Amino acid sequence: MNIHEHQAKQILKKFGAKVPNGIFGLSTQDLIEKAKKLNTDKYVLKAQIHAGGRGKAGGVKILNNIEELTIEANKLFGKTLITNQTGPKGREVKRLYVEESSNIEKEFYLSCLIDRESSKIAFISSDQGGMDIEEVAKNNPKKILTTKIEFVEEILDQDCLEIIKVFKLNENANNQAKALIKSIYKMFIKSDANLVEINPLILTKENKIICLDAKINFDDNGLYRHPEIKEFRDLNEEDPTEIEASKHGLSYIKLDGNIGCMVNGAGLAMATMDIIKLYGEEPANFLDVGGGASKEKVSAAFKIILSDKNVKGILINIFGGIMRCDILAQGVVDAAREIKINIPLVVRLAGTNFEEGKKILENSNLKIISATNLAEAAEKIVKAIK
Repeated sequence: MNIHEHQAKQILKKFGAKVPNGIFGLSTQDLIEKAKKLNTDKYVLKAQIHAGGRGKAGGVKILNNIEELTIEANKLFGKTLITNQTGPKGREVKRLYVEESSNIEKEFYLSCLIDRESSKIAFISSDQGGMDIEEVAKNNPKKILTTKIEFVEEILDQDCLEIIKVFKLNENANNQAKALIKSIYKMFIKSDANLVEINPLILTKENKIICLDAKINFDDNGLYRHPEIKEFRDLNEEDPTEIEASKHGLSYIKLDGNIGCMVNGAGLAMATMDIIKLYGEEPANFLDVGGGASKEKVSAAFKIILSDKNVKGILINIFGGIMRCDILAQGVVDAAREIKINIPLVVRLAGTNFEEGKKILENSNLKIISATNLAEAAEKIVKAIK
């Protein structure tokens, strides 16, 4: 789960990190009334969307007074920002954040994430802050330092010093940076976070280390332990079909292809998407109905796939273990009849009750193409949509 910058800074501050004073608003009037309480010569106005690159898209403004802030806030509310991370459709700005300006001396990059390959916690640090870290990695990889930490309750001083050595700070700022690393590490493990990214982390002219921007991503599977974090979820930033899928306990991610996929099991779903690409087309989604899906759940999954207007055909690939193939087949038939499907549908069933499932499909009088294995199923759906 992603959260907004102002929410991330609220969490970081709770764990002892230094962030600029700021407020957020859901309307210009709300924003301006709160902003009057800030103690600053200049206001930094930031659009709050779940995407990076806001500054390049016009989503960050430095303003001299309340009058300028009011004008720019009115312009930004409701504006669609298009960045490298939003895709061509962009994201509509529905909340704004204003913070006190900072006197920047130097910018750095700092992030903390799970390194799945080594099963360690990795810190990435660089003195090239404020830039796309991907570009730095590509053009100047020696400027990036990766430090991997064994999981412990509290990070060691020597590890902190290793992480921040690339910053080349004076003693006072170095101590602040070390304290920040400890705060981030504690927040990371206590909150079930997947990623913390501070870009830029700044050294001010007053010799203060401050998190000028912040991005945090959390493990969905751990949110039941953190109801206060779950409250930060902003449904306006999520795809409506993905929200609908989550209501039914479905794992769904919309993609840009034209062949809809319904599969049980994440690994089998990935293999199904790969083989569609192998036969020359692109999957329209990732959709895992899970191991114990009911008829109602399967029907909901089918409707969600069909709601995507780019879908020209559907491939259903089920290996019945816990899930029975006859249950899935009946869900497919019910949904197809209700929605009056008019695009090619290929179904491959194997495992528990697959014979019964095939009979349900055959007796439905629907135009369903049967396949005995995954390669055949992919070949048939690609041929059918062409």
